[in-house]
Amino acid sequence: WAYTVGFTVLPHVGGFLGWFINRKEIPVWYEKLKKPSWCPPRKIFPVAWTVLYTGMGYASYLIWNDLGGCSSKALIPLGLYGAQLALNWAWPPFFFGARNLKMALVDILCLDGLAIGTLCSWYRINKIAALLLVPYLGWLAMATCLTIRIWKDNPEQK
Repeated sequence: WAYTVGFTVLPHVGGFLGWFINRKEIPVWYEKLKKPSWCPPRKIFPVAWTVLYTGMGYASYLIWNDLGGCSSKALIPLGLYGAQLALNWAWPPFFFGARNLKMALVDILCLDGLAIGTLCSWYRINKIAALLLVPYLGWLAMATCLTIRIWKDNPEQK
């Protein structure tokens, strides 16, 4: 059970650190940005990320377990997962910390590709694990569209 908990909690670590480090920028800077009418309310984000991180973390455990731990067979599926998780964790510092909307957009577009690659590689190993990533991909699609709109509607200050 320790591995199950560890894999499930791991994504939350970076998510929590990203929030903790950037939490003061949200009410000060983010609230002043022009956002589309379909932008989710701020209160939705922590709930959504808790559910999504839990699902993807548990799914990563299923893949790790099915592949016999850190074997050579696990290198690509878990490597893709780790890479997309790193980009996931990098987005808040780019967006909120550096206020670099262009870099946040580049990050999330790369993240989208890696997340899709992760799902595709996992589908052959464990269909349940792959399906646990579907809500995450849905949320990423919305977050990508939101990042594009915010980037377009809030030109960089010279």
